[in-house]
This record gives sequence, C-alpha cells and structure tokens, in this order.
Amino acid sequence: MINKAAAITGGARGIGLAISMQLASEGYSIAILGTSPEEKVKDNLEQIRAITDDIVYVQGSLGDAGDRKKFIEAVLDRYGRLDVLVNNAGVAPKKRMDLLETTEESFDYVLGVNLKGTFFLTQAAANVMLKAMNKIPDYNPVIITISSISEYTASVNRGEYCISKAGLGMMTKLFADRLADEGILVYEIRPGIIRTDMTSTVKDKYNKLISEGLLPFKRWGDPQDVADAVSVLCSGKLAYCTGQTIDVDGGFHIRRL
Repeated sequence: MINKAAAITGGARGIGLAISMQLASEGYSIAILGTSPEEKVKDNLEQIRAITDDIVYVQGSLGDAGDRKKFIEAVLDRYGRLDVLVNNAGVAPKKRMDLLETTEESFDYVLGVNLKGTFFLTQAAANVMLKAMNKIPDYNPVIITISSISEYTASVNRGEYCISKAGLGMMTKLFADRLADEGILVYEIRPGIIRTDMTSTVKDKYNKLISEGLLPFKRWGDPQDVADAVSVLCSGKLAYCTGQTIDVDGGFHIRRL
C-alpha cells in the first residue's frame, strides 16, 4: 500500500510540527519545507520519525522560487504523489514599525514569503494534483492554508503582516473556486492566540487579556487545536464546504457586547 503524501511548509516547528505529527499518525508520508538547517530541528523531526520513517525534509525559503520548485520535486521524487498541501509557514516583520514608518523592504519581505510564496507554491501544487486526477485510485487532494486572526484584526505596528494574511483569505477563495470542478478541496484555517515559540515573547500580555475576557474560552490555543482542524479537513467529511474558513481561536471572532 502506498501512503498518501502531505507537504507542510514550516512543518518542523510550532503549529506546523503538530500538523506534521497529526498527519503522520493518520498514515500520511510527510514532506517538510523549512528554513532551518536539518540539524537544528533534528529533535523535532525525531518526534515525527517516532511515528513514521516516511519523512523528507527540504531546507529552503517559501519566498524563493527555486526553493519552492526544489520542494515540489523532492515530494514527487520521494513519493510520486501529492495528496495534501498545508501552507503553514510565514514570517513576521523583522522589526515592528508604525504604519506611517513601515518600509518597502519590510513590506516586500513579509508579503514575498507569506502571500507571494504561498500563492505560487499553491499554484505549483495544484498543477501537480491536476495531473494526478484520474490516474491515482481514490485520489482526493486537499489544500489548506493556515492564516491568522490578523487577517481581520488591525495591528498598526505590523500592517504588512495583517495585509499578507488578509490576502491569504482571498487566495483561498480564488483557488477553491478555480479547482472545485476539478475535485480539489481548498480551505483556510484561521488560528487565534496559539501557544508557540513565536508567541512566548508576549506571554504575559496575552495571559492578562485572556484572563480579562478577551476570548469566550479563557485559555490559550495549542498547536494541536489547529492540527485537529487540519485532520478534519483532510478527512473528506467536509467535502461540500470548499472555500470555507475555520476559526480556531477560542471564539475570538464572536462580536460581543
């Protein structure tokens, strides 16, 4: 039996690691694109290898066309198929700046990775999936993009990040529309405040806000909360919901008085 193959960008850390481990536990072969040298994330990769040996790690940047091409080729060379793409990787501004001081360099960097890189990797993956339709038995490809509540929540000291995430929301709708007739499902997951290394620097701030009622659920989200949502979307049980967004945010999206 040939395993289904899942490609996860940023799949060796934080939310991406939880997604990689979840899909590995469900029998998927795993391919990861990450910017860190493999040795640096060795311990995390070992957590995945404890579940499956069927894993390939490609060091590269989502924002680099050559690295995107290398990643897709590595997936096909190793597994001969691509069943799931999880667009998880993203970057924050190297320095937070007021909206009136944000530089073109920072704007290009953040959107180049988060939006442009994700768009063109999705395009490449979709074309691979289209070629495989009607050639692989029981082939039901899925594309999932991990965005953020920053898609609709303004942070004026990191505007380029918010814009990049808002763009991913429209990107999801566009690909869902384009690929629906082809049988490829496309979804967006919008995480809220998730406990990761990236959010550890603002731990005290969010602890206070959450305790004061920022969220209906008075707790942080965990990477596994996002991984569980990915699992559901890959199951085929929401096959009539293409283009849909799932908020994994403890109810943050609810407007309350």
